[in-house]
Order: sequence, then C-alpha cells, then structure tokens
Amino acid sequence: MAFAQGSRSTLSYITETTFGTTPAGNFQNLPFNTHSLNLTRDRVAGNEIQADRMTRVDRQGNSQVGGDIVVDLRDGDFDEFLESVMLNTWDTSPSSAPDVLKVGTTPKYFSIEDYAADIDQARLFTGCTVSTMGISMAPNQMVTTTFGIIGSDMSMSATEKTQDASSSAQPFDAYSGDLAIGNVGSSSSAAIITSIDFTVNNSFSPTFVIGSSAAPSLEYGMSQVEGTFTAYFEDAALINRFLNETESELVITVNDPSAANEYEFMFPRIKVNSADVGVDGPLSRLITMSFVALYDSTEGTNFKISRPETA
Repeated sequence: MAFAQGSRSTLSYITETTFGTTPAGNFQNLPFNTHSLNLTRDRVAGNEIQADRMTRVDRQGNSQVGGDIVVDLRDGDFDEFLESVMLNTWDTSPSSAPDVLKVGTTPKYFSIEDYAADIDQARLFTGCTVSTMGISMAPNQMVTTTFGIIGSDMSMSATEKTQDASSSAQPFDAYSGDLAIGNVGSSSSAAIITSIDFTVNNSFSPTFVIGSSAAPSLEYGMSQVEGTFTAYFEDAALINRFLNETESELVITVNDPSAANEYEFMFPRIKVNSADVGVDGPLSRLITMSFVALYDSTEGTNFKISRPETA
C-alpha cells in the first residue's frame, strides 16, 4: 500500500476567465516550498431537544477554500500571483522602461491543482485568488514569500492536468539587493537594516447565498500594506522618523546570482508607527520599527513592484 509523499507532490494553476470555472488548456507548474490548501465546510447542527440528550442532525454547510502557498520568490514564476494580490496587471509600456505593477481594483482568479503523483490523486481548487501576501527578507536566507489563498470549491480527480514547466530562474536572496529609506521622493542607502517583513492584505471573503454551499463570488476590501523592519541602533535618525511623524519613502531591491533579474518593492509614502529599542544581551542593540504604507499622489499607489522589461 502506497501513501502520498510530500516529495512526490506538485502544484499547478491556470487563470480563470469565469469565476469558479476551470478553462481548457495547460496548467502552469508552480514551484513551492510548502502549502496548506484545503476545503473547509461549516457544520449545521439540529437544535431540537431530545430526552436522551443525543443529537439527531448534523449537516455540512458553507464551503470555502483557504490556505498558504510558501515559495522562494524568483523572476517570472510568480508574476501572475503578484498580479492577483495587487488586483492589477503589469504595465509593460514603454518598452525602454521596467515593467510596473501597482495596486488596482480588478481581481484575478485561478484554478489550482494539488497533485500526489505516487497515488495518482489530484485536488482541484477553483475560484482562488491571492488575498494576502507576506514577504520576509533577512541575511542568510532566500526571499520567502507566503501567498494567502481564498477560494470557492474543490473537487477530486485521478487525472493530472497537463502542465507547462516552470522557469529555471534562481531564487532571490538577501545579498543580491539593497534597501533605502528617506524622505518622500528621496530615499537613500540604509545598509544597517537587518531584516524586513511586510504584508499586503485585501481581505477577500466568500459571499454565500441561499441554494449553494459554494460562494458564487468573493468580495474584497481595502489594500492594507504594513510591515516591520529591524536596524542597528547607531544614531537618532530612524527614531526621529517615528517621533516626528516624518513621512518616508522605502525602497527594497532583490536579485538572484545572475544580477539580471532585479525586482524592486517601493513604498512611496510610509508612516513609521513604532521604534522599540531593547537590550537583549551584551551584543548590538536593535531598533524594531513598524510602518504602514499610504497612498502617494505622485506614484498613484501605496505600493509598487518593478521588474526588468519583458515586452
């Protein structure tokens, strides 16, 4: 008897044109580290009282898909998932400039297949979108990205979807890039940053209706972009950005060993909302700072991603 092994698992996806409907065509292989995609169903229990104290009725109610896909971010392979979390598409014009992705208002949905090759079983999740994205950067690690998925329904199959291969691009790391912080419109180098984590949250949720356990659509809220970073405590400059409520610009670049695939994450207008400085031992003291990204009228967004020109 064979049991499914994680090492024999694959993820793939295809973009839906109609919400919740898997279109014809090849799926795209999706490199991943771990995932926790699952279908959950609410329970609906009967309310009547019985003299023997035992429940007679328990049914399954509303269904929804949820879970995280954790990846090592790299050039190309996750660009459609970046579009999904930004509710927009890459702007590839002009051809002489980098492609740009800003926060928008148009959702993007996928069918995602989780296939266990050793037992030939596939779970197909439909009506899926990227509700949240978390990116973590620190020395001595890859740029870890967590896509938080919300979806509508799931089905089982013993047939794997035909897949197109993923790229051979190398993951981004914390050494092949830079970080700069400064006044709005004028960031400057800041090599004293030791780590940074930020999240994008769209607050997607199902819109349940009478007559169906699966949601016919998903609703979404504001684009909330927040993060934290730690830096060595060397002077008052960063703390004063908190004390004086100085609006700042934060720019992070990452790359792979080829140095040809730089992605830039730009927060054109942030507010620093904390600056905690503790003593954790005899070694260097660190400042831990939290920030929120706000709409910037010049850039027309609160968060922007740039990549090398592809068109």
